[in-house]
Amino acid sequence: MRRALILSLAALLVSGCASSRVRTSRAASVAPHLVVERFLQAVNTRDLVVMSRLFGTSSGPIGDTGSSFGCFWKKISIIVGGHSCQKWRDVELRMDVIAEILRHEDYRITSERRVAGRDVETIRLGVNLKIGGRSAVPDVGFTLVPAGGARWLLQEIELVKITSSR
Repeated sequence: MRRALILSLAALLVSGCASSRVRTSRAASVAPHLVVERFLQAVNTRDLVVMSRLFGTSSGPIGDTGSSFGCFWKKISIIVGGHSCQKWRDVELRMDVIAEILRHEDYRITSERRVAGRDVETIRLGVNLKIGGRSAVPDVGFTLVPAGGARWLLQEIELVKITSSR
């Protein structure tokens, strides 16, 4: 009896030290592709609301500006590490600038890789964009993070690759 108890405790301790690697399935990686495709469609139609719902952090979309009461609690939560709330006007201006830079004739997603060193699983999609009748701007990075459930949001776009090539 005592030996069984010791073996059980030892097994419990060893299993507590083990780590497992979470592997994402190929089906799970479809969602980031769909987000980038939908975002680029919204860019060309200048649908700033849709863009703002697809752009954000793991805490949620940038377009969720919330009510005044909601913003009050977000501002209070900054003290304990929360995120500030933005006014819709500021979000709209930011999305409008991104739409102006990213307006394109065609695009092709050419690569996908996991971004190392992040607290949450992060994926970078490389996109070739044909802009302004020129040859494609190669490998513009679109960085995506999970935002709860199966939802992914764009967190960063390498706009400098486009602006520096003009």
